[in-house]
Amino acid sequence: MTTLLFLYLGSGILLTLITIPLYLQKVPPNGLYGFRVRKTMENPALWYPVNRHGADWLMAIGLLTSLSSTCIYFIPGLSLDAYALICLAIFVITFSIGFACTLRYMNSLS
Repeated sequence: MTTLLFLYLGSGILLTLITIPLYLQKVPPNGLYGFRVRKTMENPALWYPVNRHGADWLMAIGLLTSLSSTCIYFIPGLSLDAYALICLAIFVITFSIGFACTLRYMNSLS
């Protein structure tokens, strides 16, 4: 279970770190990195605020993933499967909410 702790902790930290350039609006429209949908790819004036908003969510998701995976690790008697599924559920749910909110934000700007 320690391996999964390090995996979730590390992925949360990595997610937080890779969002910093998006938050600082240093990443131009590209095909690899950012909130890449047709509207943002075609309009740089839309790309930067939408990606900054998405970066806010991704930073929060990364921090929540790291924090929750660490806290859940110390629950006595928790099985490996339960730990993995709880951590995954937290990530998937928060990521889905963040994605939906970023889409809504993008649509409110256009």
